[in-house]
Amino acid sequence: MQKDAYTLILEAIEGGDYKPGDRLVESELAERFGVSRTPVREALQRLETQSMLTRDGRSLIVASLDHNQLAELYIVRTELEGLAARLAARHATDEEIRVLRSMVNEDRAMVGGDPRAMSRANKRFHRQIHLASHNRFLIQQLDLVHRSMALMATTSFAAEGRDEVAMDEHDQIVRAIEAHDGDAAYTALKNHISKAFETRLRVDAGELRTR
Repeated sequence: MQKDAYTLILEAIEGGDYKPGDRLVESELAERFGVSRTPVREALQRLETQSMLTRDGRSLIVASLDHNQLAELYIVRTELEGLAARLAARHATDEEIRVLRSMVNEDRAMVGGDPRAMSRANKRFHRQIHLASHNRFLIQQLDLVHRSMALMATTSFAAEGRDEVAMDEHDQIVRAIEAHDGDAAYTALKNHISKAFETRLRVDAGELRTR
């Protein structure tokens, strides 16, 4: 199925092709994605309404999150992700649990590599937990949260040593889901998000070396 202009632009922002502060030009986007300018214009208006884009004079630029917005986002993300893990421990099928385990095993091979590739793998892992919760309304809210996560200029996986620690945290989350222990899964995932937030704050403050 062919992707529409909105999806193409959103994926480009999420993938880091367009970073916070980058200007989006209607004609350039239409040429890049091989679509007419009308759907691009409509997509830009939709993204502006969703606060993914903001105005800089007459130009539209990718929005950015200030410190307070970042903290607010992580508070919501921590609770929603924890709930998803709790529900996954209750409702995930055996097949879904095996997929989560295989993701942990495969992603370990990426430790020490490209932080952006690790970030993409991390998103896939969390998305799988969301789906395993089998709660469509929770999944919708987490989709909104993760869309806003694209407005952060850096990934916490850029911090030296974070990827290896994160894989250990992923392992703990999956162990709890495998054991169908909702409380342990909730706690493990909340701790994981808390550590990621702490790492990001330290990276932004210049206290951690990045690759």
